Amino acid sequence: MEILGSLLAIAATAGEAAEAAEEGGFGLNFDLLDTNLINLAIIIGVLVYFGRGFLGKTLSDRRAKIEASIKEAEQRKQEAAALLAEQQQKLAQAQEEAARIRSEAEAQAAAASAAILEQATQDVARMQAAADQDVAAEEQRVVNELRQRVAALALQQVEARLKGGLSENAQQQLIDRGIAALGG
Repeated sequence: MEILGSLLAIAATAGEAAEAAEEGGFGLNFDLLDTNLINLAIIIGVLVYFGRGFLGKTLSDRRAKIEASIKEAEQRKQEAAALLAEQQQKLAQAQEEAARIRSEAEAQAAAASAAILEQATQDVARMQAAADQDVAAEEQRVVNELRQRVAALALQQVEARLKGGLSENAQQQLIDRGIAALGG
């Protein structure tokens, strides 16, 4: 801003000098289209002299900002790389943990399956044994019932024969033999 103000002041002074030169005095002609080589050299020199500090300062500030931005970007890149490595390590740990859990679950499932099969085999064997016992008990009951019926029928037939066909003497002998067979 200072340079622009300086240039405007020089231009104003030059304008006054041009008016004075037209009246017959000494002055500089700052009309860029109507100037000679010396005037151009003077203007360029003034611009370089006054503009060097401003332009140099602006460029150095710009350079410092760019360098700071680059350093900040590199630092963020390093932080991102560190975070990426950390997250990859966590991912690897999580994958290992998942594999461990999966293998444990498979082992537990196999053990549970074997236990269930063993229990089912035992249940089937127990049910079969219970069924065999039930069949044997029913068989024994039926045999006992048949024996009782056969004995009852035999007694009925014997009584019927005895009543109809045995004499009193034959009955007495039969009773004596039965008592002798019993041990009395």
